[in-house]
Amino acid sequence: MKRKIIRLILIATLAFAVFKFILAPVWITGLSMEPTYHNGRLIFINRLIYLRRPPARGEVVAIRTSGLEVMYLKRVVALPGESLEIDNGLVKINGKLLAEPYVTKRQPWQVPTVTLEPDEYYVIGDNRENDAANHLFGRVAIERIVGRALW
Repeated sequence: MKRKIIRLILIATLAFAVFKFILAPVWITGLSMEPTYHNGRLIFINRLIYLRRPPARGEVVAIRTSGLEVMYLKRVVALPGESLEIDNGLVKINGKLLAEPYVTKRQPWQVPTVTLEPDEYYVIGDNRENDAANHLFGRVAIERIVGRALW
């Protein structure tokens, strides 16, 4: 009996540590990352990955708003110091077209050229089939990026 209690305490402590400091469970609410991530799905965010390296282009990241209770899930399309433009729905980085096989439908979004600061990333959802006014996207400071989606 004593061994079972010790095992239970160890498992509970390990689970608490993993879900408090390493993996953040996130329920997806909304369609902004369709078809990659679906509304109502549970995913996990790796909170430690960016301690070793910065976010990379193409990674799906969780971005905190005012806390960890509400986060946005978006894809990194431009890195610090790069220039980004969206012309007729097509993303251009430093004047070159970005290949985005994860985007299946596009509206003719227009975003004039912006140059990112050394601590900024540009993020967009994969679902671009609606008007740009209905989406939250754009510049995000590195300190607001919580981690990377695992799957």
